[in-house]
Amino acid sequence: MESFEHARLVAYFGKLSNHFASTSQAASLLVTHLLPERPVFIQAVASLTRLRAVLPKPKSIHEGARFEVERTVAVDTLSRELFSEPDTALNYLESRAGGEDTVLLDVGGYFAPVLADLHERFSGRLLGVIEDTENGHRRYQNLEKLPCPVISVARSPLKDPEDFLVGQSVVFSTEAVMRGRGDILHGRPTLVIGFGKLGSSIARLLHAKGVRVTVFDVDPIRRTQALSQGFTVARDLEGALGTVGLVICATGALSLLGEHFSHLHNGAYVATVTSSEDELDLRGLPDVYTRATAGDHVTRYQTTGHYFYLVNGGNAVNFLHSASVGPFIFLVQAEILAGIRMLSRDDLAPGIHEVPGTDRAAIAATWLSYFNR
Repeated sequence: MESFEHARLVAYFGKLSNHFASTSQAASLLVTHLLPERPVFIQAVASLTRLRAVLPKPKSIHEGARFEVERTVAVDTLSRELFSEPDTALNYLESRAGGEDTVLLDVGGYFAPVLADLHERFSGRLLGVIEDTENGHRRYQNLEKLPCPVISVARSPLKDPEDFLVGQSVVFSTEAVMRGRGDILHGRPTLVIGFGKLGSSIARLLHAKGVRVTVFDVDPIRRTQALSQGFTVARDLEGALGTVGLVICATGALSLLGEHFSHLHNGAYVATVTSSEDELDLRGLPDVYTRATAGDHVTRYQTTGHYFYLVNGGNAVNFLHSASVGPFIFLVQAEILAGIRMLSRDDLAPGIHEVPGTDRAAIAATWLSYFNR
């Protein structure tokens, strides 16, 4: 990032931090992709909360950004295991924010499995959670009962530009990896699993490149949407897997179970838009498959008479090329700051909430003043 770009970003977040400042500050834990531009956003979070720790997503850590953040705040190791057992999660939360009013800033529903226990047993007060992704939104939505407010920015209109550009970066990175092995997209029919905001963006971009695209989604409404947009819609997943040379998983949930892999066409590539633990049941893959490196960021899985290629170990393919979506990511990050103010007021009932339209409009107007030049 050029120095003038960095200065503009600091000014943008400074203005919004002042706009969303609250009379009281809670402690916070922040899960985030620790990408090169992220320290400025982290500084904004620290200006609105007592930021106790940053938990970077394991597959998206830029070492320069990590070094910069570590100078002012603890950077801890994030894993699903850390927040899968109540006692382990509680011990960690106590070690970082014991006795304090605390907000949890999440990307992917990490806190969801233990939220009720943390809310009940934490020595401080858990004011709520802010969730950034559709996958995480569903994890919290599927809980039997939410013990505290969860503010979701996953379905915000301010996230639409990011989702579209993430779709572009997924297609770009997938094509780049394939070309590195001498393969191309054209002539390789593709199955997109999941026709949400990301999946539909990916399907349209592939179609624009002349790729024949089939869509599979468990939601019948989305299947009708895909049909209306001119895509072939698979009647069943297993049958579709055997007819394509590329599979892009874009559900944010388990797209492929262990038994599905044997249905893949020989030589098919599999790529995902999120982490392998969310999209793929690789542990369920039959033991008869062996693994071998087949090129940069490509693993070949093989057994007698069958083989397929997995891109980036099953993790988000676009992070191979920084997953950059330009300044549009700063819209959603600003909405997270608005969510912090909402939780700091401590007047929301348990349940899922959204940032008000007036706050979104203020964010958009501020963003345009800095980045529409």
